Amino acid sequence: MRAIGLMSGTSLDGVDVALLDTDGEAVSGFGPTGYRAYSDDERALLRAALKEGAQLTDRTQRTPLLARAEALVTRAHAEAVELFLEQNGLSRADIGVVGFHGQTPALGLTVQIGDGAALRQRLGIPVVYDLRQADVAAGGQGAPLVPVFHRALAAQAALPRPLAVVNIGGVANVTLIGAGEVLLAFDTGPGNALVDDWMGERTGERMDAGGNAAARGRADEALLAWLLVHPFFAKPPPKSLDRNAFAFSIVGNVATEDGAATLTAFTARSIARAADFVREPPVLWIVCGGGAKNPELLRLLAHVTGAEIRTGEDVGWSSDFLEAQAFAYLAVRSLKGLPLTYPSTTGVMEPLTGGVLVD
Repeated sequence: MRAIGLMSGTSLDGVDVALLDTDGEAVSGFGPTGYRAYSDDERALLRAALKEGAQLTDRTQRTPLLARAEALVTRAHAEAVELFLEQNGLSRADIGVVGFHGQTPALGLTVQIGDGAALRQRLGIPVVYDLRQADVAAGGQGAPLVPVFHRALAAQAALPRPLAVVNIGGVANVTLIGAGEVLLAFDTGPGNALVDDWMGERTGERMDAGGNAAARGRADEALLAWLLVHPFFAKPPPKSLDRNAFAFSIVGNVATEDGAATLTAFTARSIARAADFVREPPVLWIVCGGGAKNPELLRLLAHVTGAEIRTGEDVGWSSDFLEAQAFAYLAVRSLKGLPLTYPSTTGVMEPLTGGVLVD
């Protein structure tokens, strides 16, 4: 089946679009990718709505602000797909299903800001959305969802085991794949969010491009030691973390470069702590997401893990579009009733499918 996956992450940059050929188990081919950026005004609306959405007590409730944000998210995703199809000479009939993640505020209700039915009506293509709710209703954490896709990719590429696949977005998460293809997956801690917010506050830039500021700075070792004593890092998985669980202000009033160095080191060291939860440490760490474009972060990760570090591109994957590809894969698995989450990934009691189909 040819499936389109859509992803709008915690960074609120825009909508990623990816085409994937899969039967829901093996990945048989990667198609083209696309992107629809959010404007500054759209991003501001989404930030305000996500903050308000985190206060909801009913996942179906929509305040006026959330209703505006939901209409925006749905429209932006529809526009992203329409442009993608046009640019790649594809018709709607060529696509079997669209996997729609939407935008999720940070709370246990797993509110999905994004109207799957409206997206289906506009596109004329079946849509699978709300992929986390079944897991949460069954006692799981609803995240991470991507590990089963990581396993499929690793099998296709015949990568060595034990293997770690790290996605560094706003939050960092890891999939550990051991002997017998056993999965263990969880959020490791902060990803790019802290240093992005720090650079925004200090310089007006949206990120530390290339890790250049961090490379020029000096990390505060005493602060890092204190931060890594936080109970989250010792807590056994499964576990998940909100983007805003830590604040960039923890580094205090220091030079911009020193703050960037400390926050980048915090991300690297908290990722490395993932190896504490497996008998055999990974021999290879594959880094995907925005963090894969930060050479300083990759250097620090190599230093603290003592293992080989490669990016998704190094093994033929797309770091930028891996999550969008994952939601294409998950949509097909959902259609076929295959498990999306497992006890070792979200803490759900048994392997569980999920997602709502609008056919």
